[in-house]
Amino acid sequence: MDETEFWELVDASREAAEGDPEDQADLLVERLLELDPEQILDFARHFEARYNRAYRWDLWGAAWVLLDGASDDAFDFFRCWLIGQGREVFEGAVHDPDSLADLLEDFDEEVDGDGEELGYAADEAYEQLTGTVAPDLGIPPAPSEPEGTAFDLEDESALAERYPRLWERFKG
Repeated sequence: MDETEFWELVDASREAAEGDPEDQADLLVERLLELDPEQILDFARHFEARYNRAYRWDLWGAAWVLLDGASDDAFDFFRCWLIGQGREVFEGAVHDPDSLADLLEDFDEEVDGDGEELGYAADEAYEQLTGTVAPDLGIPPAPSEPEGTAFDLEDESALAERYPRLWERFKG
């Protein structure tokens, strides 16, 4: 499975779920079950690589603004959700987290921002298909600390300064 096929699966499941992350995860599992086990593992590798790539302080700050705070777990689930938003939103956010203010049509912190189930979709599909737990993907683990320079996520004035568009749209 190449990167284009990965994003096509993500996009198709999101569109069919009408943006609901839990429904998207269920639909993604269904679509992955149509593939062979190696393709499911390829999907998992693409997902995990992007999940690790999004482990960045600047994205954590954006998640903090959108979610009105984001614990370690909440940020993990946010990164899964961010992948579920598709290539344009994901790549835009990794390049410039403040651009989420322009990339997201709407954002409801009760529904959006938590894609925990998306993170398990490939494992669930693999296990359903093969009856065994997915093997190690053979990709480097995420760093122990987020990439970039740490800053105080609880400092609202710093957040407003770092993410002026997000702050204006979602906090202003």
